[in-house]
Amino acid sequence: MVSSRVIRGLAVSAGLAVGPAHIVRAGSSEVPTWYVRAQDIGAEIERLEAAVRAVEQLLGEQQARVARTTNAKDAEIFAVHRMILSDPTAIGNVEKAISEEAINAEAAIQRLIDRFEVSMGKLEGAPVRAFAADVSDPWRRVLDMLLERDRAEVGQAQEQVVLVAPELTPQVIAFVDRSRVLAVLCEKGGRFSHGAVLARSMRLPCIVGLPGLLGRLEQNMEVWVDGDNGIVQLEPEEADRAEFEARIEAREGRQKAVAAFAKESARTVDGARLVCEANIESVHDLDTFDLDQIDGVGLLRTEFLYMEKREFPSEEEQYRMYRRVAERLGERPVTIRTLDIGGDKQLEYFRMPPERNPALGWRGLRVSLQWPDLLRVQLRAAMRASVSGALRVLLPMVSSVDQLEEALAIFDGLRLDLDEQGYSIPDDIPLGVMVEVPSAIFNLRSFLDEIDFVSVGTNDLVQYLLAVDRDNSWVAKLYEPYDPSVFQALRDVADACAEKNKPCSVCGDLASDPLNALVLLGLGYHSVSVAPHFVPEIKYLLRSTTMEKARELAEAVTSQRRARDVRELMREAREELYEEIDGA
Repeated sequence: MVSSRVIRGLAVSAGLAVGPAHIVRAGSSEVPTWYVRAQDIGAEIERLEAAVRAVEQLLGEQQARVARTTNAKDAEIFAVHRMILSDPTAIGNVEKAISEEAINAEAAIQRLIDRFEVSMGKLEGAPVRAFAADVSDPWRRVLDMLLERDRAEVGQAQEQVVLVAPELTPQVIAFVDRSRVLAVLCEKGGRFSHGAVLARSMRLPCIVGLPGLLGRLEQNMEVWVDGDNGIVQLEPEEADRAEFEARIEAREGRQKAVAAFAKESARTVDGARLVCEANIESVHDLDTFDLDQIDGVGLLRTEFLYMEKREFPSEEEQYRMYRRVAERLGERPVTIRTLDIGGDKQLEYFRMPPERNPALGWRGLRVSLQWPDLLRVQLRAAMRASVSGALRVLLPMVSSVDQLEEALAIFDGLRLDLDEQGYSIPDDIPLGVMVEVPSAIFNLRSFLDEIDFVSVGTNDLVQYLLAVDRDNSWVAKLYEPYDPSVFQALRDVADACAEKNKPCSVCGDLASDPLNALVLLGLGYHSVSVAPHFVPEIKYLLRSTTMEKARELAEAVTSQRRARDVRELMREAREELYEEIDGA
């Protein structure tokens, strides 16, 4: 390897990939700067000019529409914005930055915007300074247009790419269709952030903690991604590529061996069964794996339906999606989690207040109860779709009995409304809560008197138990899923559900590790819900061991005092179990 071309970071999601780098702005307030090859500068200027023309056309259409629906005077602002974009000095400055400094169009535009704001900010009077925003706004729209064209071009291309971004966020992971992405690289991000969880769920090799990466990359430069060890190599040489491709081939061989168990049930040698369900984002995910491998959908993250829209999806749009998922799964259950936005999961068309600590702020059910019409539309759609399959409804971020009762009142009221309107709605649509905050654990026995099932979201539960924001790079290393308190909390939840004879599941990242799934079975959990590609290996392990072993391991884990002791115990158990399996 050429050491100067090797960058080490933090491995977030395992896997290996080789492909051209594609740098994106998605999910970051910062516009990254990357270098454009000399032969591509002309194309970059053409890309800028095409975006400017597209925005000018859009502004013209908006001016005509506003003039037609309100009055011509109100529509004049769009004409002003078009004049700003046609200013030859501004355009010349942007093109000069691209050609002389060999930087991307986005970075050149951002410099122009910064100059506007600095120069206007020095002038006296709030109205004059506020004009800086008006001058900048059309150029910000050009930035957005470049991003949208960028996404479209990658989506239409035949070539797969390695996405590179300043920070790992859900928007980066969802930038284009999964089939176009080989891996994800980011300068910043935590191993257990929302973006990281999505990367693992989508089985995308992912590395973060790569400071200065963007400054060393050129668009379309070939990169080598080792998500197992957190290593990136720029422009790998032929010998390196041959060795790397051999590793990829070996990995695929092991996956074929595990796949032999993919359609079997996750049942131990002595007959104990763990239901294995899948986490999905949309109906399109169902086309990416064999449905015969899963026992149902344990988590349908509906916020991604909202995130891919330009406005709130209607009841009819949601109904069609939920119905299609239910019909595809037949008699197998589908668990619809109501809208869970907030933190780093934002909607472009729904302005949420700035918060000093979003992890403890306005998110999940808190948003839905404050904007109950959002919840009503979603629940109506889910209830209507429930006639097409075995749908369940799951409420996120429930922390108190008052919250649960408020949501239940809306749920029951909608059932009556739909019945009066002539819809055929099942009487027994199961309703559950996610256990993600410590108060939910202490309130769980009261919850269980009102609900039908429980699903533990370990990703958030860990951060709230340990008071560690998993999206904060300063404390990300303190986020420790193997802290003994986590497994003690999991045990308490399972015990409470057993007392009330209610099923409990884990749908967080923790469950995707086959050994952790074995521990959960030993603690008394009925099911896990994970990214579909984790299911075969969970079945592979469980079908090779016993319920007695699961209980022994669960007892040993919950008796440890330190996270490092839990990790060492799990490492030894893993080696022992896989040696037995290989021997058999």
